[in-house]
Amino acid sequence: MKKPRASRTAFRPGALMLLALAMLVPGCDIPNLDPPECAASRTAVREFYSFHFGNDMKVSPDGIKLREKFLTSDLAAKSSGAAEGTDPFTTGTSDLPKTFRAAECRVISSDRIEFDVLLFWKDDTRTEQKAIKVQTAKVGEDWLIDRIER
Repeated sequence: MKKPRASRTAFRPGALMLLALAMLVPGCDIPNLDPPECAASRTAVREFYSFHFGNDMKVSPDGIKLREKFLTSDLAAKSSGAAEGTDPFTTGTSDLPKTFRAAECRVISSDRIEFDVLLFWKDDTRTEQKAIKVQTAKVGEDWLIDRIER
């Protein structure tokens, strides 16, 4: 004798679970709390500091030249005058952080944005965090690093 075949509309727990999961996933986005004006400027800050931390961080004429595409001409000129062996883009000293994070953003005007950039040191004897303020300015179509306050 043949077993009766289950109807195609029978309850399928796996299908129901997938449907519930599919409905929940779009609702789990992490909200972006930045004002919309911060998005492009944040990218410029991250790209600059990623480049900076990935290369020799101590000031040198060649180092400034490599960073010019990220900086306003004023900041590039000021940074060229920094004391040899220091880092004008983080601490202004020879005490170099290990990593960074672009944190809170504030809109100053439509062409000027300020970020808190967190600097981190972590090794066997030291775990420390400091914040600096980094302002970007819109020059033409580009956002460039314009001012660093410690």
